[in-house]
Amino acid sequence: MKTIREVSELWKQDKRRFVKSSTIAVYTLHLENHLLPKFGKKKTLQEQEVQDFVLECLRKGLSLKSVKDMLIVLKMVVKFGAKHGWLQYQDWYIKYPTEHKSKELEVLTINHQKKLMQYVTDNFTFRNLGIYICLSTGMRIGEVCALKWSDIDLGTETIHVNRTIERIYIIEGDERRTELVIGTPKTKNSIREIPISKELMKLIRPLKKLMNDDYFVITNEAKPTEPRTYRNYYKQLLKQLGIPDLKFHGLRHSFATRCIESQCDYKTVSVILGHANISTTLNLYVHPNMDQKKKCINKMFKSLK
Repeated sequence: MKTIREVSELWKQDKRRFVKSSTIAVYTLHLENHLLPKFGKKKTLQEQEVQDFVLECLRKGLSLKSVKDMLIVLKMVVKFGAKHGWLQYQDWYIKYPTEHKSKELEVLTINHQKKLMQYVTDNFTFRNLGIYICLSTGMRIGEVCALKWSDIDLGTETIHVNRTIERIYIIEGDERRTELVIGTPKTKNSIREIPISKELMKLIRPLKKLMNDDYFVITNEAKPTEPRTYRNYYKQLLKQLGIPDLKFHGLRHSFATRCIESQCDYKTVSVILGHANISTTLNLYVHPNMDQKKKCINKMFKSLK
């Protein structure tokens, strides 16, 4: 028999063959910061211990998603140990407190979005262009930071999203460091082609012919900017324009919300965003208001007549 800490090291070695280094970094953070301090010395795990751990984490203020993500890692480690005969595994069924209030999605108002896009048009810089691209395509911050001029196709008027950039936390023994990594996007669905709007095309077309294809768009240099630096620039810009503070990811939410408000079909929005499945799009952005509900019921009754 081995301890959960010992098994977790062997599991990570095995997992490295199949997942990206950034994914391993996330797994390692869950293990080192939460799971191993609690369960590292154990050779067996009871359901009640896991249940108590979940409630303790939630009391400390961790989000439900974070806790569920941690349990996925814990389960993978324990199952791996059981498969090799190093640990005993008995499935656990965890209860989570009911969430009464769903978090409202943070998006720009239409007026604030127009203000931001107009500012970028009137005050062109490559960094500002990145913000306009996000509002026009729904790209994630790591994707736009990794975007090169070669990814923009004037012939088909599309942007090819095929890489992302992120700073990952690496723990190797007693050594802890961060590393900037350029790799493939979040999932296979995230590798996608996004049409360029006429408005964005007006900004890009005159530039594209003059640019080095190997340069990154928002620096116009061979060296990219990292998401943390770009996020700070964006926050300062919102402050300068008197727009309420909004996470950078809110630009992606704003793009998707405007698409849904414009009655674009949900499947198309899902594909543009690079979601793994349409249910993610529906759960995030499709929340019918009372008028829509009334119309739906009236429509149903009309069909009965």
